[in-house]
Amino acid sequence: MGRAFVYVILGGGVAAGYAALEFTKKGVSPGELCIISEESVAPYERPALSKGFLLPEAPARLPSFHTCVGLNEERLTTKWYNEHGIELVLGTRVKSVDVKRKNTVNSNWGDDKLQDSCRSYWRSGIEAHSSWFSDLHFSLALKLEEFGVNVLEAENVCYLRDLADASKLVNVMQSCGGGNAVVIGGGYIGMECAASLVINKINVTMVFPEDHCMPRLFTTKIADYYEDYYKGKGVKFVKGTVLTSFEFDSSGKVTAVNLKDGTRVPADLVVVGIGIRPNTSLFEGQLSIEKGGIKVNGKMQASNNSVYAVGDVAAFPVKLFGEIRRLEHVDSARRTARHAVNAIMEPEKTDDFDYLPFFYSRVFGLSWQFYGDNAGEIVHFGDYSGKSFGAYWVKDGLLVGSFLEGGNKEEYEALAKATRLKPSVENLTDLESKGLGFSVEICQKLPPPSSPIVGVKNSTDIVQKPPLHVWHATAGVIFAASVAGIAYWYGRRRRRW
Repeated sequence: MGRAFVYVILGGGVAAGYAALEFTKKGVSPGELCIISEESVAPYERPALSKGFLLPEAPARLPSFHTCVGLNEERLTTKWYNEHGIELVLGTRVKSVDVKRKNTVNSNWGDDKLQDSCRSYWRSGIEAHSSWFSDLHFSLALKLEEFGVNVLEAENVCYLRDLADASKLVNVMQSCGGGNAVVIGGGYIGMECAASLVINKINVTMVFPEDHCMPRLFTTKIADYYEDYYKGKGVKFVKGTVLTSFEFDSSGKVTAVNLKDGTRVPADLVVVGIGIRPNTSLFEGQLSIEKGGIKVNGKMQASNNSVYAVGDVAAFPVKLFGEIRRLEHVDSARRTARHAVNAIMEPEKTDDFDYLPFFYSRVFGLSWQFYGDNAGEIVHFGDYSGKSFGAYWVKDGLLVGSFLEGGNKEEYEALAKATRLKPSVENLTDLESKGLGFSVEICQKLPPPSSPIVGVKNSTDIVQKPPLHVWHATAGVIFAASVAGIAYWYGRRRRRW
């Protein structure tokens, strides 16, 4: 007889850890849950890779914040998984998942032990229960080769998607102190890595094709503020152009970056942050795909109801806007993971997922949070020459999105609550003059909330620390496939699917 599990989580990202924690809270028994991860360490808090791991004062990089998740609630170390009877299959890549054959999983774990265990389950006539996957490691960093740029496996060209990437980047940074770094990309990874490089006393040039940084979220006015701040730290920007080729020395290291506009930028280190691609290949042709991800319902359930998808890979209905969205952020990964476990373990008590899209970042001494949707007309407010300012987005006369830099906990809570309520806005000029006061005023008119505000973070934390009363609600890629079913021999009642 092979190994047998009721639940299998594919991928070892953030959502895998939060799902595991939620499973234990819901009473999963030892031996029922397995996590298969290509990485060699247990699931960990990925935001800390760019927000803490790269900083020079980060002392013991392992295991201080990266070999576990749940830093603010319970540290999910490898020991924790063992104590709870959760099987960690690390350093293992999943080769295939056959949904029609009751989620038979084939991996490079030994002599296909997991495949054998699934077959033994089916031979014994046990019904498949549910299928579960996890998270941010089911997204892949886009590589330069995909855009026709050959890096020849240069040792000083780095990405930042996982712990191995971060460790390589740290080693290269330490070898080129005072040197020149070129950051390709002006999004999350580009901005956060550039800040860490500057703090490590490395000269930074950022290169991206758009007119300003963070183009998917920031307005030009918001971006100008951050770009000016970065320039004050010595960062140079080369915008509106792309990388075309590298120059190498005799050892194969990159020495310069050549751009399409003819610019040549010397480089001792290159950091590439040009986006991700959800890794849906295991399920293409088996599950419905939409917006680049696995399409799920409000229970995070895929077109085959034994498969659940969460995190970056999940395209789920956002009730607030009445449409399917695929969101690439850790907050979404955490929350969708928890919701899917609730839907699996307590389906009759679990409503459809009701999520307020939320994004945040911290660089240098700055900290911003965004809620909702950046669609419609834009209204900026606050002092853009100071430390606190923001913006609203108004669509069809309703407030649908909000952004704030430099707020405190109460201000972020007010912003989140007002955005979720989608209040009507009659006069944009009045909204601009009221600024943050508009959200505060909206909230003061309402009775005390019966449920916590989703997505509010304490901007002073390295890995954000929400209060305990909102932690359970607090988020790549993730999907999951359960490799077994309702087993009466487990001696406990389970709902059949």
